[in-house]
Amino acid sequence: MTTGGGADRPGGPRLPGPRGYLSDKVISWLRTGAGPLPGREEVQHTSPYGGDLQLALYVLYELHYQGFDGVDEDREWSPALLSVRRHLEQAFLQALRADVPELGAQEAMAGLLTEPSGDDGSISHYLAREGRLWQLREYAALRSLYHLKEADPHAWVLPRLRGRAKAGMAAIEFDEFGAGRAEDIHAQLFADLMADLALDTSYGHYVDVAPAETLALVNLMSLLGLHRSLRGALVGHFATVEVTSSPASRRLAEAMRRTGAGPAAERFYDEHVEADAVHEQIVRREVVQGLLKDEPDLEPDVAFGIGATGHLESRLTRHLLAAWREEHSALPVPLPLVVSGRREPESGRV
Repeated sequence: MTTGGGADRPGGPRLPGPRGYLSDKVISWLRTGAGPLPGREEVQHTSPYGGDLQLALYVLYELHYQGFDGVDEDREWSPALLSVRRHLEQAFLQALRADVPELGAQEAMAGLLTEPSGDDGSISHYLAREGRLWQLREYAALRSLYHLKEADPHAWVLPRLRGRAKAGMAAIEFDEFGAGRAEDIHAQLFADLMADLALDTSYGHYVDVAPAETLALVNLMSLLGLHRSLRGALVGHFATVEVTSSPASRRLAEAMRRTGAGPAAERFYDEHVEADAVHEQIVRREVVQGLLKDEPDLEPDVAFGIGATGHLESRLTRHLLAAWREEHSALPVPLPLVVSGRREPESGRV
């Protein structure tokens, strides 16, 4: 039990290194509780998709998840930090609204049901067809910032829904959280996948090597989950994840098998092929349709959530494939080499 001004959390994730003025001031304040914090003007002069702003936003959101080693837990609700976070969120949202085309929810949902051809820059097609083990390891390291908190931000929307939408959402979340079995929680399954790939399974371990494109995707679901006013967009984001997951997971399972990644690596994606095929039907028929029946005025928000997720996924895809097709690491510092058994030589990572 904590009393008074809160307490540091020993043993939690460590604070990452800063990437610019905004993240430096936020991270310094988290460490000390003192010093200047960036204001609206400094935020407005920083790229909304850049690593500095996205990292500052990421560390502020993490106060609502696992927190950080040595950071007072009461800083989660610091008025000064919440004010900074609002400026960051407004810049991020403004950029997304400018870049995401306006569609109706039905049109946006229909677009999710169109499978990519494999020649249009699909990561899962690339990895299934020609991905190397070192590329799969990079992909898993970056996706860990999402998958080790899988389903957590979506749970925030449950108190904001009712009827069919709430029941459908709760049913899917129950599966995501292991249907009552800790060893089957999807975040744990992804940690098992990471262990097969000889990656560090610590929560948030790879934030320092994550490009801004990865941070933006993780921040999007936190942004949408934390704001009741964005509940429709959160449902749109959730629908995008569930509807597109099953076919992509099938290809990623093939990539894991082809490279000899290991049984746990295969199991994570095999599990999602079956589970998310069911989830797709629930999310379309119960969650989305149920929400729009109760609150039809949220249709533009649902479409925005779908479009924003696709926009940020495309940015990450372009970043990864541009590096991998040139046989370069997509990370600022390549992961340590791993060579054993059937695993291929880790070449081409410069």
